Parts: sequence; C-alpha cells; structure tokens
Amino acid sequence: MSDQSRHAGFTDLGFAKVDHDRARRTGIAEVVFGEGKTAEHIGQICQTMQDAGQECVLITRLDADKAAQLDGLGIQYFEQARVGIVGRIPQPTGKGTVVVACAGTSDLPVAEEAAITAEALGNQVSRLFDVGVAGIHRLLAHEDVLQQARVIIAVAGMEGALPSVIAGLVSCPVIAVPTSVGYGASFGGVTALLAMLNSCASGISVVNIDNGFGAAYQASQINHL
Repeated sequence: MSDQSRHAGFTDLGFAKVDHDRARRTGIAEVVFGEGKTAEHIGQICQTMQDAGQECVLITRLDADKAAQLDGLGIQYFEQARVGIVGRIPQPTGKGTVVVACAGTSDLPVAEEAAITAEALGNQVSRLFDVGVAGIHRLLAHEDVLQQARVIIAVAGMEGALPSVIAGLVSCPVIAVPTSVGYGASFGGVTALLAMLNSCASGISVVNIDNGFGAAYQASQINHL
C-alpha cells in the first residue's frame, strides 16, 4: 500500500480500492457487491478488509459457485439470500428490533437478504414470512410483533400492498421493498414499486426493486440512532 493510499484510508489493489475509512465516516463498513466480480477478486478484497481489522465482511449477490471458491476464507454462505459473511456476525448493538415481513414465500430471497444484512450490521431481527394481503389475518396475528418493532422492512411483489397495510398499523418507520415477483403486468417489480411510491399511508420509504440490502442498511441506521 502506497503512502498516498494509506493516508487516504484505502488500499489500492489495482482492480479495486478497498475503503478502510468507511466505518468511521458513515458508521457502517464497506460491503462487497459480489455480482460481476470474480471469486479471486472477491477473495482479495475480503482478505484486505480483514487484514485492516474488519471483523465482519458482508458480500451480497454472491452465487453458490463463487462462494465455494471462497471456502478458504471460512465463509458462511446463505444460498437463498445469496449472501456471504466472512468473519463473525456481531452481537446486536441496535436499540430495538428490526422486523422483516414479506408478503409471500416467493419473496423470501429478498427478505432473507434484508434479514441477514441487518443481522450482520448489528441488529436484532424478527422475521414474519408469508403474511401478505391475500390472507391478511396472517399479518394481524402478529400485530404485537409489529407494534414492538423500531423499524419494519416490508417486502412484497405482485401489487405491492403490504407496506401500506403495515404502515397503517404502526408508529415506527416502514421501509418498503418491491420485488420482481409477479405475472406480466407486474413488469418485473415496477408495478409494486409504483404502488409503494404512491401509498396513501405515511411513514413509508421505498428502495429499489429486489434491494433487500438497501432496506436493511437504512433500517440499521434508524435502529442505531
């Protein structure tokens, strides 16, 4: 590492500039986006982070083949979420519970990406799966869990109604995650995205389609305020 890069707070690997200063600046260390990177590049980035003292390295959008090639790092791989963790998941340091609720079983990959990311960022997580509006009694059966949450991540495809329903029941922030689940007129999640952006329920913020990571990141910031 050059004197310049050491002073700047990053290690220049040529193909990547690994940011060691991000946790100090933003409160959350750099996360590795695995899609589009080779296993070799991911491994070098993770090793550089660990060498700099990062105890938990989170890798998102990591497929199983690449994860298998990273076995030497002692990676924990969560196939459904396509998330890998190098190092140890920290004990919760957030002030409350992050609830991750998803509408249907088909939304589970995105919901699990959110849940595991939130845990890796130091949050206590409670999962409510398959509680969509097609059987709203399933959601209402867990109203006590919703009421005790400090922030709720609501994951839904199809028409994307779940965040609106939840936001009408609770006083905490709700982060809506549209998924690409649905038939033709769902347009790969655009219908759910627009429905969430146009919700008449207040207190909802919306992230990009299938972006469980982004929702968990925001939820962690709220939970650590």
